[in-house]
Amino acid sequence: MSVSIFDSFLTTPDMIAAFDDAAVVQAMFRFEAALAKAQAEEGLIPHGAATAIAGVCNAQLYDIPALIVAGRRAGSLAIPLVKELTKTVGLYDEAAARHVHWGSTSQDVIDTAMVLVTREALQLLDDGLHDLCGHLLRLAEEHLATPVLARTLMQPAQVTSLGFKAANWLAPLVRARTQIRAASARALQLQLGGAVGTLSVMGEAGGAVAERMARELGLKVADAAWHTGRDEWVRLGMEVAVLTGSLGKLATDLSLMAQGEIGELAEPSGGGRGGSSAMPHKRNPVSAMITVAAARRTPQHAAALLACMNQEHERGLGNWQAELAEWPGLFLSAHGALRALDEAFAGLKVDGERMLANIHALHGLVFAEAASSYLASAVGRPKAHALLEDLSGRASGGKRGLDDLLKEAVQADPALASHVDLDKLTTIFDPAAAALPARRLAERQLNRLRADMAAFDHHHPFHE
Repeated sequence: MSVSIFDSFLTTPDMIAAFDDAAVVQAMFRFEAALAKAQAEEGLIPHGAATAIAGVCNAQLYDIPALIVAGRRAGSLAIPLVKELTKTVGLYDEAAARHVHWGSTSQDVIDTAMVLVTREALQLLDDGLHDLCGHLLRLAEEHLATPVLARTLMQPAQVTSLGFKAANWLAPLVRARTQIRAASARALQLQLGGAVGTLSVMGEAGGAVAERMARELGLKVADAAWHTGRDEWVRLGMEVAVLTGSLGKLATDLSLMAQGEIGELAEPSGGGRGGSSAMPHKRNPVSAMITVAAARRTPQHAAALLACMNQEHERGLGNWQAELAEWPGLFLSAHGALRALDEAFAGLKVDGERMLANIHALHGLVFAEAASSYLASAVGRPKAHALLEDLSGRASGGKRGLDDLLKEAVQADPALASHVDLDKLTTIFDPAAAALPARRLAERQLNRLRADMAAFDHHHPFHE
């Protein structure tokens, strides 16, 4: 598969190789070899013919660029491929050449080939999710009690824990791994229907041939040809798109927390990573940048796949071909994002002191809601809210903290002083105490996520 310099920047060599021209063509030859073998075992063609066909189903024997050029003229890559395969078989066994591709059609070959290479691509994604989820789980466990600002609408809101944030980064990735595996179990199926999906040429043996081919290729047998019924296939693509969207959200949070003015997280540095051509002091979040860029491209690929679903009758005109062209883009982006974030979180720098400093720099304002709720039990919600609103305005000037102003107000008001425990009030303004609710929730969430992650290790769906 040929990609531009800038496409390569946003993906990985492994995923490029998965959809490489040679990989797709070899997968097409695997289909042809499996078809001939299954037909021979069902008595539809001679065993010698199947052996002769399988013996030359090797992409290295063929001029792949020439096949691609010829495929453009013919309207399908399968047409020149079958022609060249037939010609090559005929060089060794003229009689066997008559049985090449018998009873099948071009879309059977190409769809099954795409299923085979997609299975390899899914293994790459599954492995990447295993690694990244492991990094996030460890981050969450190590920082269950680490206070950090929670931010809403890009503004400081309250105190949470870094472990809670990490658990919420991890959860959608675990769900994505589950959903991709489930969608793959339905979508990774053999395509074998013949000219209009009825397997009419093979007669009553068609079903048995499909069963044998599916076993040979390690695929599911479809209930019927899915030439223009693309729902399960596209649904798999949508799950990959959702995964990439979740990676984009994670990368966005990472980039914001790594801003110099915030400085709570930092990607690993060294070896020229994240440098600037003009400013020696910069430490750019390159993993976040790659992931955000990859995620930005994903909705267009997903939308294109959905737009291609209105395929006409028993064979699409243009929409199937467009789908084929769009499909690899989803996986290129997803794996590029996964690999980038895996590198970032493998060496992530966490600055707990900076997180505390950012909390304290807000002069206690992020504790205003908790303080108001506590005072409401003593003087009622309206009065407590009005008092905290007034004191927050004074604290926002930056000269005195809200905690000091509130203690002073309590001590000056006998009605308040008789109902308010100053030690309790001090605890409300303690970042570690404020992070406890988030820690408790994260602990429960992590217990479930650990169980889900352990279950993944007992099942390997992308192995033949």
